Amino acid sequence: MKLLFDQNLSPKLAVRLSDLFPDSRHVQDLSLDQADDTVVWDHARQDGFTLVSKDEDYSHLSLLRGSPPKVLWLLLGNCTTRQVEDAIRARITDILAFETDPTADVLTIS
Repeated sequence: MKLLFDQNLSPKLAVRLSDLFPDSRHVQDLSLDQADDTVVWDHARQDGFTLVSKDEDYSHLSLLRGSPPKVLWLLLGNCTTRQVEDAIRARITDILAFETDPTADVLTIS
């Protein structure tokens, strides 16, 4: 599973979580940091990424379009990069199950 971190998250997360999610990227790494959500969505779909965002827009797109891509929606409020990393690590079992569930489009992490 490779993750694509949205602009509202730190670019450091792709590196810090590379032991669990190799080949993950931040939109900035792909020159998508100024791109419209639908452009990011299409890129994630075409390249096999799971989108990670604090923004509900991708959750809404998932309702309209279905998956792929799948969406990890972080409902964490204002927090540090370390807290985001810790929340993802704490839910690794759920995230891996989500990846293989053909009926699941969005996983909320709070």
